[in-house]
Amino acid sequence: MNGYDSDSRFIAAHHLPAVLIDLARSRHIDTHHLLRGCGLFYEDIITGNAQLSPQQFLRLIANAQRLLDAADSSFLYGQRLWPGHYGAASLLLEQADHLLQALERLGQYRALLSPLLTPVLRLDEQYLHLYWRESCAMGEQTLFLLEASMTAVVALARRQQHEQLPWRFQFAHPEPGYVEQYWVHLGDALAFDCPCTVMSVPREYLLRPWPGAGSTAQQVARQACDAQLSTWGWQTSFLDQLHDHLLGQLRQPLSLERVACAFATSPASFKRRLARQGTHFQEQLDCARRDLALYLYQVKGYGNDEVAQMLGFNDNTNLRRSFKRWTGRLPSELKPLAGGAAL
Repeated sequence: MNGYDSDSRFIAAHHLPAVLIDLARSRHIDTHHLLRGCGLFYEDIITGNAQLSPQQFLRLIANAQRLLDAADSSFLYGQRLWPGHYGAASLLLEQADHLLQALERLGQYRALLSPLLTPVLRLDEQYLHLYWRESCAMGEQTLFLLEASMTAVVALARRQQHEQLPWRFQFAHPEPGYVEQYWVHLGDALAFDCPCTVMSVPREYLLRPWPGAGSTAQQVARQACDAQLSTWGWQTSFLDQLHDHLLGQLRQPLSLERVACAFATSPASFKRRLARQGTHFQEQLDCARRDLALYLYQVKGYGNDEVAQMLGFNDNTNLRRSFKRWTGRLPSELKPLAGGAAL
């Protein structure tokens, strides 16, 4: 198994980072100060050859947040984010057949379009639910990127379908002091202090045709994106691959040693690689269990016995205790995902 790490330099500086740089420049932020500590200069970016690591990109975001010092920065960045001007990757989004295909491609080609946050799609009988998972440890920049990415999806769908979709949002963080920016850019179907962060839209909107549906150009663009991923030798991050592996093995006893073996590395090397991401094995195992438990409870409607079995717990008491630690509440306190009282 392989995948990119926080220090892997592959993000084209003139694509996603340049959108943020241009936003800052439009507000008269000096590029020298904006790029301080990022390991490159503005002259490097405009060559079209410079590449950033996730760590460098996060430093750029931190600098932009500090220098812009405005509550709308993440939302304005999101408005500009997709489809953007990223060559073949942008064509894949702009000329998708419909919203569902665009979201699927966003996930499939996330190394090109969303290298820091992984979009995770879940469908039930009435809704599509879009979760966001960290592809790399992001620390204090997590909220900025969540706000930007969710705004980007809303803006892309509205732009392509020529209508405002009835998105519903749940956020794991408390209501911020600038909630009016959420109203302006996302709508008013908002709930805060929830077990997870997720945006949902009725399934009836997923397959409405987009203007570029069925174009030859999107087929060519997809080949170009596939070729780029083939050159890199991976499609997702190391943490993405670990999360997927853990989800597939949760019914079995799991240990760092066993998982390290599956990744063809020693436990010590595996532990060091996790540490470089700012995380550790138990944290990642807890995240995988939490994510699956929330999906099974809120989307599938499973009971404690079924969830305990799926997660490899021997009894419901241990499951409830662990779930309380992961989410701050008991399973009995959850509501169906699209039916929360605040929505």
